Amino acid sequence: MSTIDAPSVTLVIGATGTTGGRVAAGLIAGGHRVKAASRRASPVAGAEAVRFDWNEPASWAGALDGVDRVYLVPPIGSSDPASAMLPFLGQARAAGVRRAVLLSSSAIPAGGPAVGQVHQELPGLFEEWAVLRPSWFMQNFTGSTPHARSIVEEGAILTASGDGRVGFVDADDIAAVAVRALTDPQAPNTDLILTGPQALSYGDVAAIITEVSGRPVVHRQLTFEQLRDRWAAEIPLQFATMLADLDRTIAEGAEDRTSDTVQRVTGRPPGTFRAFAEREVA
Repeated sequence: MSTIDAPSVTLVIGATGTTGGRVAAGLIAGGHRVKAASRRASPVAGAEAVRFDWNEPASWAGALDGVDRVYLVPPIGSSDPASAMLPFLGQARAAGVRRAVLLSSSAIPAGGPAVGQVHQELPGLFEEWAVLRPSWFMQNFTGSTPHARSIVEEGAILTASGDGRVGFVDADDIAAVAVRALTDPQAPNTDLILTGPQALSYGDVAAIITEVSGRPVVHRQLTFEQLRDRWAAEIPLQFATMLADLDRTIAEGAEDRTSDTVQRVTGRPPGTFRAFAEREVA
């Protein structure tokens, strides 16, 4: 059935999260029907709230009922998301889902670790698909994130990334691309690297935060082992090791790039880190 024949309904997984909340809001603003999925079926204005838990397959059928497209946010903190996601995607296809948009990472290619396994399988499951591969989120420096806490408590950003640079991207821009990938008549049917307009080191980020907030913030360099152990105090060791490894790849230059994807897909340039910081301070 074509998009024109029946109004589509999008299941947004993680609809109260950093990208999911923005994707749901963008879809609703565009007049699209949304089922907002979260573990507590938290209300989302303009959407039908549904309970969904990756670890409870019994919650999947109700969430998928009447849905023809889905925005996929992997289970948080899992080093093996494919074990839950692939059975769900098989069920989704059987239930009539035609288009799937997966949130992955610029650091993880198809067939790579963790969500890279899901990325690899997606084109074989759905004729219409996209994999969003954003760089590190600007939002990693706000709220209750580790970087935000260390900025407040220690006046420092702690990484093992050396002077390596990252094309930090605003979650608003990720969501804007996701909305287009979910609703455009033609699905991207590819993976999309998403970055902001410039690659910055964590030292650059600390300098911008200092200038914008008026509060001194520095970048403090840790070793791989120091960062791994710091993470492991809060999350499983395997996941902590993977995150620390990603910092090591930043130090080696793996994330020192920018892309024109946000501009190309949405028609507007991606937001700068300075604009993001000014918005947060305001």
